[in-house]
Formats: sequence, C-alpha cells, structure tokens
Amino acid sequence: MMDRTSIHNPAVWAQPPAGPTATTNLTEQAVRSRIAIIDVLRGLVMLIMLFDHVRETIYLHNQVTDPMTIDATEPALFFTRLAAHFCAPMFVFLTGLSAWLYANPSAGPRDATGFLVKRGLLLVVLEIFAVNFAWAGVFPPATLYLQVIWVIGLAMIFLGLVHKLPIKLIGAVGLLIVFGHNALTWMSFEPGTFAYYVWTVLLHRGYLVAEGAVKLKVTYPLLPWIGVILCGYAVGPLFGRGMTPERRRTLLRAFGAGALLLLAVLRGFNIYGEELPWVHGQDAIHTVMSFFNYTKYPPSLDFLLLTLGVGALVAAWMEPMENWFTRACATFGGAPMFYYLLHLYVLLIIQHVLVALFGANHGERWGVSEVWPVWIVAPLLMPVLYVPCKAFANFKRTSKAAWVRYF
Repeated sequence: MMDRTSIHNPAVWAQPPAGPTATTNLTEQAVRSRIAIIDVLRGLVMLIMLFDHVRETIYLHNQVTDPMTIDATEPALFFTRLAAHFCAPMFVFLTGLSAWLYANPSAGPRDATGFLVKRGLLLVVLEIFAVNFAWAGVFPPATLYLQVIWVIGLAMIFLGLVHKLPIKLIGAVGLLIVFGHNALTWMSFEPGTFAYYVWTVLLHRGYLVAEGAVKLKVTYPLLPWIGVILCGYAVGPLFGRGMTPERRRTLLRAFGAGALLLLAVLRGFNIYGEELPWVHGQDAIHTVMSFFNYTKYPPSLDFLLLTLGVGALVAAWMEPMENWFTRACATFGGAPMFYYLLHLYVLLIIQHVLVALFGANHGERWGVSEVWPVWIVAPLLMPVLYVPCKAFANFKRTSKAAWVRYF
C-alpha cells in the first residue's frame, strides 16, 4: 500500500549476527518486522481471496446467499466462503494501519490527505472501469457493481479528510460505527428519495440505478468500512518505533482474544451483532455453520469480531516468523492493487479458454460440478501470479515514478 522499501529486502528477514553490532541489528530487525508483517498479512488474505474468486470463476452457478442458506449450502462450499470473509475486513483494517505509518514516518508526522484522497479516487475509477470489466468480460456490463475496491477508495478519502483529528477520537468514532451500525439496520426509505440513495450508499446494499441500459448497484455499503479503516488507523501507534515487539504481540493477542470472547457472548446468546440468530442444526456441522453464518453486506458486528479478532491473533503469531511462505506473502502484499487486477484478468482469460475448449455448460459459462476443484486450481495459480507480482514489487521498490506508489 505504502512505500516501504525495506520490506522486500532479504535483510528484513536476516538473523542478526553475533558481535558488537548485535543489539543494533536486533533493533533494526524489530523495526523492519513490525512493518513487514503488514505486507505478510495483506498477502495472506489476498491468497485466501483467490480461492473465493476461483469459485466465482468456475463454480459461479452454485451461488451463495448473504448470510448463507444453511440447508441449501453444502459444508465444503460454506467453509470455502467463510474463509473468504476474512479478506475484506483485514484488507481495510490494514489500509488504515498503513495510512498511519505513511502519516507518521521516522522523520516526523506529515500530511497524508493528498495521498489518501488521490489514491481513493483512483480506486473508485478502477472499480468502475477495470474491475467491472474483469468480472463481466464486457464493458459496459448490464450492471455496474460498486464492490470492495470502491468502498476502500471512499473509506480512504474519508480517512484522508479526518486523519489529523486526535487519534483517540478517530478510534472512538471507528469503534462507535463498528459496534453501533447494527442498531440502524431497521431503517429504510422509499426508493427514489434522496434519503434512500444516501442510505443505500451508507448501509443498505441496493440499486442506485435500477432501470436502463446500465444499472448501478452498491454491494459494499460504506459506513461499516469507514469504522474499520478508522480502527486500523487508531491502532497505528502499536506499530510505532516506540513499541517493543513483545508488547505489541501481547496487545494483539489481548485484542484478538477479547474480540472472540465478546463474539462468543453476543452470538452465543443471540444478543446483538447479527440479525440472523443461530439455531441448532440437523447435526453438529450444521450447528457450527449456523453459529458462524454472518452477514457480509454490510458486515455485521459479529462478522467483524470474528474476522478482525482472528486477524489480530494471526498477526501476533506470524510477526516473528521468517520462511519462504512469509516472504512470498510479503511479495504479494507489497503490490496489492497490481495483484488484484492481475488475478481478475487471469481468471477472466481462464474462463474464456475453458469455454473455447470445452464449451459452455452453465449458461454462457463453463463450470465444475463440485467445489473441490477450486481448492486445486487456486494453489496452482499462486506461483503463476507470484512471478509478475515479484517483478512489479522489484520495479516498485526501485522506481522513482510517483504513480507506482498507488499500486
């Protein structure tokens, strides 16, 4: 997301040598690892996202609802989709965290408004044109969908306008939105009114333009994601130079455990945080599915407690790790927009090739009859995507061109 030239340098992961400089090298390693873990986590969720997007390429005919319909969704499909739920919350949260690091470099605080607003606008443009074309294969498609890239862009613009406020206030507003937006879901407005359009953008997915040659639909309402990006920004000092790795990991574990404990209480007793209550299913696996069946559009409180709570625990666990997998994740995570566009167009090409070779067997598309091939195709694509992502990451690290910062 931001310029961090040390992240992809092998020295980031090097063990400090023995000798008089050991203390200094340990300090440098700690400083680098606190930033490298952001790209590692971002890359990890992007790889998880690949499974879901492969599913939407070759298994699209078996759609899932939101929340999922337990009796009509096989467990393998349910848990494949559930894994993908971690992607958007972690990515938006890490965007806020990266924004804090950008605004607070070692040389001292700087104004991040221009960068965040311009990058946010770029993401909105890319969503409308590049992303929609990648999903539909034609432009303009019958429906323009305003999805995750659009909402990240708008959330970045909002953050760019407010990031100079006291960080405690930013964090408090973020938490208020994350915890409070579920209390507003009962509100609705008459289609065609100004309030309807505002509310559709903020909290209720739906059509902004429902008729005509090109329809326009909001699938990622904005308000909860503003809360997530503000919380990510407010957590930034945890990754500041004054925070020791041990203290940071202790706090991350506490945050993660606290979120999951609160989830267990709220969800366990169906108190608050998810409109669809869980019920005992026909067997243990369907009961578990019901318990973890949350609303994503917009993300319910329970959805965010699960995904961000687990994310905090994974961050604490993975930060000290150094191996080929973390380095690969950091490579993917260091060029997020490049990876996102690349993988969508690779999947578009694959779908066209499959139709050309085998013919369409589900409407105009070719698809598999079971979900398990998704688990094979996605890992096979990872090394294919890695090569260009690594090349772009190297270019991004060495290039002086301003535009590469936005990818």
